Amino acid sequence: MNGATTTRWIVVGVDGSDSSRHALEWSAYQAMIRDLGVLIVAAARPLATDGFDVWSSVEEQAGKAEGVGARSLLDHAQDWVSRLFPELSVRTRMSFDRPAQALVTESHGPGVAAVVVGSRGLSGIAAAFVGSVGIELAARSPVPVIVLPRDHAAAHGVRSRVIVGVDGSEPSRRALAFAFDQARFADTDLVAVSAWQPLVAFAAATGPIPPELFDDATAAEAARQALDDELMDLRLVRPDVRVHTRVVRAHPVVALLEEATPADLIVVGSRGRGGFRGLLLGSVSHSVLHGARGPVAILR
Repeated sequence: MNGATTTRWIVVGVDGSDSSRHALEWSAYQAMIRDLGVLIVAAARPLATDGFDVWSSVEEQAGKAEGVGARSLLDHAQDWVSRLFPELSVRTRMSFDRPAQALVTESHGPGVAAVVVGSRGLSGIAAAFVGSVGIELAARSPVPVIVLPRDHAAAHGVRSRVIVGVDGSEPSRRALAFAFDQARFADTDLVAVSAWQPLVAFAAATGPIPPELFDDATAAEAARQALDDELMDLRLVRPDVRVHTRVVRAHPVVALLEEATPADLIVVGSRGRGGFRGLLLGSVSHSVLHGARGPVAILR
């Protein structure tokens, strides 16, 4: 942590909202246990007014000059993190781009390990807009993106698990590798979830299917074997990670959200098998992102 050339960074966006405070504290703790630094980013635009009580005076004192509010917020955020984690390397950066673009730009910077944002508690309707920072960032960032919900209650030091969705796609494999590393650093349990659904529902769309595959037991066993295959290599290189498996007869979104608690980190790929390339995110990652009660990590 002694030089800019060797430090790796977690980038976190702040806007004055309560969810961005959660994102900042979560990022600082994750950086501390990984020996990373924190780069705090704010966009020079009107600050949010729906939270951050501890910084509520910042916006009132900032005035109307462009960038002054963001600069004041960054100063207070840096001071806040430094008080919580005095040994942490902390930098700040103000951008005049819109928030999503500012964070996408930073995600391509040297040494960036992940980007973290708060969701600000977007509703289902608001979440459908392309301009949602979390959705756009997750679709364009080359590094993992972690989104924390507005009501996230897990503070630093609270023991949690890592829940990862596994479907055999390339983004899922990258999510699985990230989940193993996350569990190892945090010394916590990893729960790998594979969801399967009755093949009868897909028979009309996929054509003739051998009769034996309509049997639920056969389908469940195939899903279990596929999950074990996906885990095999990572279990060998990360034997210290405590891995639990769940093979669930359910939609993937339901399986992940029912398994996870607000303290858990859910990790998913940005799109699974058969995802439509024209969409910013796949349907599973999009639905998990806006249905989770705890942090969600998305990997492309």
